[in-house]
Formats: sequence, C-alpha cells, structure tokens
Amino acid sequence: MQIIRTILWVIITAILVAFIAINWTAVPVNFWPLADGKYVHFQWPVGVVALVFFLLGAAPMWLIHRAGRWRLKRRINSLENTVAATSTPVVTSTAPATTSEQVVVTPVDRSGTLPPDV
Repeated sequence: MQIIRTILWVIITAILVAFIAINWTAVPVNFWPLADGKYVHFQWPVGVVALVFFLLGAAPMWLIHRAGRWRLKRRINSLENTVAATSTPVVTSTAPATTSEQVVVTPVDRSGTLPPDV
C-alpha cells in the first residue's frame, strides 16, 4: 500500500512541476490596495501563483482533517482504556490433573507463536 501512495505522490509532483514549468511567464499580481488608489504589485510566474493559492485553499481542509483524526484517536484510546480497566480477567482452574498421565503445557505468547526455546 505504501508503494502505491508513493507512486501517486511522484505522479502528482511531476504534473505540478510540469505545470509550473510550462506556465513560467511572469504576470502582475495586485496584492494590496494603497491609499493613493494604486496597489502593492508583484510580478510572479503563473504556476507559482496557482500553487500558492491552491495551498491557501487546501490548508483549512487539511487542518480540519488532522483535527478530526486527532480527536478520533483520542476517543479510541479512551474507549480502549475503559474496556481494559473494566474487563475482568479470565480465571482458569489451578486444580492438579487427576489422571496418572503427565500434562504438558507449552507457553504461547499473544501472537500465537511458540517461544524459541520450545
């Protein structure tokens, strides 16, 4: 899955670099009106202007997304801690075996694999 994400980011970056390279013509950008009726004026390439304003538009949605993920992770951790604190441990019988056969118990960790010394 990580390779697919990396390939997509490389493709998006290549398209963005190509767009900026094709549209490298500088255009006037009126940034801020002044008291005398003129503007603070910049000469920026079209691709850079498009990239800057795209990022300015995408930033609020990205911040909302990150805040939502953070809130949901906190909620999941809180619920997991509540379940862990309120669950009762399983009690197993510790009575010895009544038959004459020897019972062999092999320890198993949580992943379900046997330890290396067995």
